[in-house]
Amino acid sequence: MEMKHEDYYILEDQVSIPYENAYGLTWTRFFEGLKSEKIFGSRCGKCNRVLVPMRSYCPRCFIEIDDTIEVSQEGAIVAWVLTEYEYFGMPTKPPFIGALIRLDGTDCEFVHLVGGIDLSNPDQVRKTVKNGMKVRAVWKEEKKGHILDIKYFEPVK
Repeated sequence: MEMKHEDYYILEDQVSIPYENAYGLTWTRFFEGLKSEKIFGSRCGKCNRVLVPMRSYCPRCFIEIDDTIEVSQEGAIVAWVLTEYEYFGMPTKPPFIGALIRLDGTDCEFVHLVGGIDLSNPDQVRKTVKNGMKVRAVWKEEKKGHILDIKYFEPVK
């Protein structure tokens, strides 16, 4: 039997669930670094890859990592998307650019926002933002030990 919308009620509501998340030593060190305007990565002792954000183990070698290094605040955009519509759980209000950024000297991509670009004309954004474009971290004035302590990455002029 096929039900039509008129055949049943739809309840719309919002659910809020308070929670706590224990970061552990690795993530705590990473977020404490952000409060000091430093980006920390982990270097695997076996394959020598540098991973950002920090990891407690290498996902390729499956060994524990205890080598923490400060990495560059500059890198290149690997992939990006311009988001112009709003949905639940967004990191910021649209429009915004989300990107995979490979920080210089690292071996994986770091997901973050790209800013310092006029987003009012999508066609112009597509002409301006390119994969391979060099970017650098811009920090918020007040930091909380959160990924958004890096306000965004802006193009390197």
